[in-house]
Amino acid sequence: MNDAPHKPDGRRLSVAPMMDWTDRHCRFFHRLLAPSARLYTEMITTGAVLHGDRARLLDFSTQEHPVALQLGGSEPDELARCARIASEFGYDEVNLNVGCPSGRVQQGRFGACLMREPERVRDCLAAMAGAVDVPVTIKTRLGVDDDYSYGFLRDFVGRVSESGCSTWILHARIALLSGLSPKENRDVPPLHHDWVWRLKREMPALTVVINGGITAVDEARAQLAHVDGVMLGRAAYQTPWILAECQRALCGGGAPPSRESVLAEFGDYLRGQVEQGVPVKCLTRHLLGLFQGRPGARAWRRYLSQHAHRDDRNIAIVEEAQAAMAAGSRSAA
Repeated sequence: MNDAPHKPDGRRLSVAPMMDWTDRHCRFFHRLLAPSARLYTEMITTGAVLHGDRARLLDFSTQEHPVALQLGGSEPDELARCARIASEFGYDEVNLNVGCPSGRVQQGRFGACLMREPERVRDCLAAMAGAVDVPVTIKTRLGVDDDYSYGFLRDFVGRVSESGCSTWILHARIALLSGLSPKENRDVPPLHHDWVWRLKREMPALTVVINGGITAVDEARAQLAHVDGVMLGRAAYQTPWILAECQRALCGGGAPPSRESVLAEFGDYLRGQVEQGVPVKCLTRHLLGLFQGRPGARAWRRYLSQHAHRDDRNIAIVEEAQAAMAAGSRSAA
């Protein structure tokens, strides 16, 4: 359980839930980069929460606050039970996934296919909200397959908002459940940021956070003229220093002074985790993009990729990779 005082609430900046990426080690790293950002877990199904290893799935570091648990499911009673468990673990928010387009979630009748069942989504969110005191939110797409128009989105949001859910995170693309892979669904469908902006204008009482295709600080800042917050996805993972830049530009002070200072703090965390039996590769994989754009970045990535799997307990690997980066930078010059 996590009972430490939470960091201040806010939705100007957040990091998207990303399967296989935003685990607890990734979130600790992102917190060092952006103290004000709201962080999200990977999507965890209700079945896993109710019947799996809860400590392994749900434990997190107190430094991660504010942090939200994203759930995948479609049964109101199960989601309510999981929301209660999340609250007991100390999460600051519980989020319902209504946007994932993978085949696995379609078979389980959750994710983006739920956009076709607004009354069910409404009932799920109402049941979750009735079970906890923390905010219950939704992350969704603009539409699904043939159900795709601004009118469809407006009506879906209007119907689901009857649950009392007032915070909407909108990935500004359609989900195409047939013909595109989950990876292609993140790139191929066109972006409609303008639909999200219009929704905020027409429903100003909602808190609207936009997600999708935002890859630069100036783009993020410009979005805040139209919506309440910006959620970064792959840009935050692949070029994580953007989080520090967005912290300064969107949230004010608190950003780290340098990449090296972040590594010094993460190094302490890494040592503690390795001592508890976590393989070092599970930690360093999140660091690969930290020096993107800097001299020696390729040498940094190469060293971590080639050496992290060789010794699960090599707590010096970050320092070794920095030395390799410095050598690579000198040779390039």
